[in-house]
Amino acid sequence: MQAPSAANQQPWEFIVVENNETLQKLSKAHLHATPMKDAALGIIVLSRADGLIFPQYWQQDLAAATENILLEAVELGLGVVWMGVAPEEDRMAYIKELFELPQGVKPFAMLAVGYSSDNKFVDRFDASRVHYEKY
Repeated sequence: MQAPSAANQQPWEFIVVENNETLQKLSKAHLHATPMKDAALGIIVLSRADGLIFPQYWQQDLAAATENILLEAVELGLGVVWMGVAPEEDRMAYIKELFELPQGVKPFAMLAVGYSSDNKFVDRFDASRVHYEKY
């Protein structure tokens, strides 16, 4: 919840899922959601429409909050997988129905959190993608 957001609107809400049956259902949300099946817990990242000053930036706000969760999970020695939900309407509808989300609350992403035996750092830095003063 320390993530930056447009005009500090902080549109995020979260559902923490520990129930194995619900995690199994989440693993069927879409083709790439199978990591939920074996997760110790899942986090559903949601956006609420109430009080948004700049509603067009909700996905950027939620991406920042999601990234903060990923960073903290790694800091805690956990494995975590980010699975996209928005803007895919079928995925969003599946989550909305599963959790009976109220009007004005939209699912953004799912995170599968667990314990990984392969938490090795992979350096993805590519100097050719950094440009100075011009492209």
